[in-house]
Amino acid sequence: MTPLELTAETAGERLDVFLARRLPQLTRSAAQRLMEEGAVTCAGAPVKKRDKTAPGRTYTLVLPDPAPIDVLPQNIPLDVVYEDEDVIVVNKPVGMVVHPAPGHPDGTLVNALLYHCGESLSGINGALRPGIVHRIDRDTSGLIIAAKNDAAHLALAAQLQDHSLYRGYEAVCVGGLREDEGTVDAPIGRHPVDRKKMAVDRLHGRTAVTHWKVLERYSGYTYVACRLETGRTHQIRVHMASIGHPLLGDTVYGAAKPAPGLAGQCLHARRLSFVHPRTGERLELECPLPDWFQAVLERLRRRAE
Repeated sequence: MTPLELTAETAGERLDVFLARRLPQLTRSAAQRLMEEGAVTCAGAPVKKRDKTAPGRTYTLVLPDPAPIDVLPQNIPLDVVYEDEDVIVVNKPVGMVVHPAPGHPDGTLVNALLYHCGESLSGINGALRPGIVHRIDRDTSGLIIAAKNDAAHLALAAQLQDHSLYRGYEAVCVGGLREDEGTVDAPIGRHPVDRKKMAVDRLHGRTAVTHWKVLERYSGYTYVACRLETGRTHQIRVHMASIGHPLLGDTVYGAAKPAPGLAGQCLHARRLSFVHPRTGERLELECPLPDWFQAVLERLRRRAE
């Protein structure tokens, strides 16, 4: 069993809503079930479903241990952009899930890294996510870094926290952006109805900042570069949709039907920059646009002629 302590910031919020908001892996019904089982306490006493939060009050939640999943090394080809004794940077293809999860028990980047790196992966994130410092979506391609030891992992995580680990993306969004560049500064949290989605949540969301710049304009579409200050789940997809310009091919935050020729959203993690955890040298890495992305741009350019 894993106990967690959560402190409320505001008063009068339903406890099931509070717990589900703070722990995205929990639904409201699951939170209610845990309360019924006495797994949620405040000052040592079980709470009731009707209880409301009070500012500064700490709630202790005991989560059951997840069912074990065997994560096995798999000989899956990797496009390694950089590797040394501390870190490995991979150009992840569209369709590859980063780590095992329900519905995706194998064939993931973690399975491939375990085969490629052997036991040389940090253990900070546990057995299911060895070495994983940050994630990108299954249907997003591009650069992702993994740590080969705990010291490297801690150093890279600190750079994520203070925003010195630079991540540059390129995307095609729907519609014509009026300005040539801009910033979306809007907190992101779990969607209040669809728990599989994220949304701009100005009341309970976590700080999220995305800078964008127009690279090319087409009829009905815009090719943009995006730079993340924060790394919230689905951040670029949520932010661009929130200003009326969802990503081309994004069936979660944009059009319901997939775009012809695309397996997912038109989003590529093209650039990565970080201070090497051992040498202190800043590394600047880049990977080219994949063929499918270039094909999208060529079609849009032909249409604009």
